[in-house]
Amino acid sequence: MADRLGHKQTAVMFTLMVLAREVSNPELNTVVGFTLTGEERRQLNDLGYVHSEKSGRSFSHELTDSGWSWCRGELAVKSPPPNSRSSLITGLYVLLGGFDDYLKRQGLQLFELFTPRVDLTPDGIESRIRDAYRKLARAPRDWVGLVDLRPLLDGAPASEVDAVLKELSRQGRLHLAPESNRKALTDADHEAAIRVGGEDNHLLSIEVS
Repeated sequence: MADRLGHKQTAVMFTLMVLAREVSNPELNTVVGFTLTGEERRQLNDLGYVHSEKSGRSFSHELTDSGWSWCRGELAVKSPPPNSRSSLITGLYVLLGGFDDYLKRQGLQLFELFTPRVDLTPDGIESRIRDAYRKLARAPRDWVGLVDLRPLLDGAPASEVDAVLKELSRQGRLHLAPESNRKALTDADHEAAIRVGGEDNHLLSIEVS
C-alpha cells in the first residue's frame, strides 16, 4: 500500500503524473489553485517522490521514479486519504480504482499513458512511424499490424497519425492493406485500423532503407 499523503500533496502528485513533466509553482497554481511550498514540498522531496528546483523566485517540480510508483500504488488503494469527508473525493477514488483495474488488465504502466504534450509536425510523426516499424518488422517490407505500431508512437494523436499514413500511402512511400483473415481480427485491430478508399486497413509495410 502506498504511503498516504495529505490532500494537497496527493493533488499535486496526481497533477504532476498527468502533466508528466516539470511544472512550475505558477502553473501549478493555475491548474489546481495552489502551489507546492514549505513543509509540504520538503516532505515530498525527502520522501524522494518529487524533485524540486528553484528557478528565480519560484520552484518547479517533477515526479521521480519513486513518485510514479507512489501514484500507481495510490490508484490501487481504492479509498481516499484519512479524514476525507467529501463524497466527491470518495467517488474519485472509486474511479481511480477502476482505472487501476484497467491498467492491470491491459498490462500497462502509467508512463505509457501520461506523456508530455508535444506539438508534432508531420515529419516528426513520420519519423516515429518509421522508428516503430523498424522495431516491429523482421525484414524490409514486412507487414506489421497497426494495432502493434500505434502504441509505439509515444502518444501521437491518432487523427494526425492517420493523416500522415494516408499521405505517405498516397505518395507510395508506404503500403497499407486489410487483414485477409477477418476472423482473426480483434476489437483492438478494428480500433487501430485506418480507412482508405472505403476499406479498413490493418497492416503497414515500409521498405526500410
